[in-house]
Parts: sequence; structure tokens; C-alpha cells
Amino acid sequence: MIIDGKKIADKEIRSYLMIGQSNMAGRGHYGEVPEIRNENCYMLRMGRWQAMVEPINPDREIFSEAWHSGISLAASFADELAKYTGEKVGLIPCADGGTCLREWMPGTVLYDHAVMQTHLAMRSSTFSGILWHQGESDCNSDEDVATYEERFLLMISSLKKDLGVGDVPVLIGEISENIHEKFRVGERPKELNRVFYKIAEKLPNCRVVSAKGFTLNQDGIHFDSPSCRVFGKRYFEELLNLK
Repeated sequence: MIIDGKKIADKEIRSYLMIGQSNMAGRGHYGEVPEIRNENCYMLRMGRWQAMVEPINPDREIFSEAWHSGISLAASFADELAKYTGEKVGLIPCADGGTCLREWMPGTVLYDHAVMQTHLAMRSSTFSGILWHQGESDCNSDEDVATYEERFLLMISSLKKDLGVGDVPVLIGEISENIHEKFRVGERPKELNRVFYKIAEKLPNCRVVSAKGFTLNQDGIHFDSPSCRVFGKRYFEELLNLK
């Protein structure tokens, strides 16, 4: 396999699936944090590995002044992991902004797309984990929060079965508990974060990643770029805690 003119041994890359909604895809503004460049970090494009560069998960416009694809937690996660292990890290970007958990259930387009992209990545990498950040859209309903645990466990068990990966690490990021009141989510973000910890108690090889102390963009719902950088490092630290 050739990447950027260099020959890479098959399966040398350890790959991680990025799924969830906008805060996984990334909405951080450009120019607020230094660019991350690491020759051992890659992202999947058209079924092939390319050098990692942001936006890693372009699910929306890139240069819009409003919500746009931008800085995410993934780059600092991959960078920290590659520096720690000395191994090559590959990101499989499949997150989609504004999506509810029901849009990620088995048989949906997003679920099938994630499975397809991961199978492509597995041709030339060793699949090593799932990064999940989602939940803001489910905070619009008490029922969605109340049933989230059951639905998530069904989704993730089906996903691991369809990928044939066993109990690979699953990292679940907290959502912000300071979402602007205009979104009318009330106390549901706090309730959903508690659900995440209940999931982690039941799901093998799973950790919850804290979002405490993070700040948001002016839109009142998306983590800003500095917070995204720290979030990625926390995902990395929780991954180490699983070992």
C-alpha cells in the first residue's frame, strides 16, 4: 500500500471509527488553535488512507460563517495516540451533524455507511476502536433520554457483530451541560450524561470521556476549537485507562 509516496505495510495502521453527530464531526473554527500535523496520522478518503488534515469529517460546508465542518476532537486524539505508541493511526470519519440515535440504528443509512467504510478500512488496517459522541439531538425528548441506554446497547452490539471485531474499545464523550437555553433541552443533557455512565458499566471495554470545563462556540451548542483539542486528549487518556 502506498500513502503519500511511502510504502506502508498492510495492517500496520490502527484504525478508529468516528461516529455520532456534529461535535464528533467537529464545528471548531479555524485559526483558533495550531494545526496538527503528524506523519503517522491518517484519515480514510475514498477507501484509501491519506495524510490527516482538518476537517477530517466534512459533513457540512467548510467555509460557512455559521455552522461548518471544522476542528474536531479526532486530530488531537490521533496525534496523542501516535506519539505515545509510535504506531500509525487511521481515522474513519462517519459522523453526521444533527442526527438522533434512531438514525444510527441497524438498517439505517448512517449505520450501513459506517459499516461499509470500516470494512474498507479493515482491508489495510487493524481495527482498534469506536469513538462515539452524540446525544444533543436526543435531548429534545424525555422519552429519547429514557430509552437511550437500551437503544445504544442494541446499536453498538449490532455494530460490533457486523464488523466482526469483538469487544474493541468504545469511547463515549459527554455532551455539554451548558447548551444555550434557546435549544430548550432543560436538564436532559445532565440526565443523558448519567446514562452514558450506566452504559459504560454494562458494556465491556467502554469508558466515558468527560467534557467538564469546556466552552462552546457562540452558537451555544458546539464545542470551540480549544475544547476540541483537549477533548481529543481526554479520549486518548480514557483509551489508556482501558489497557
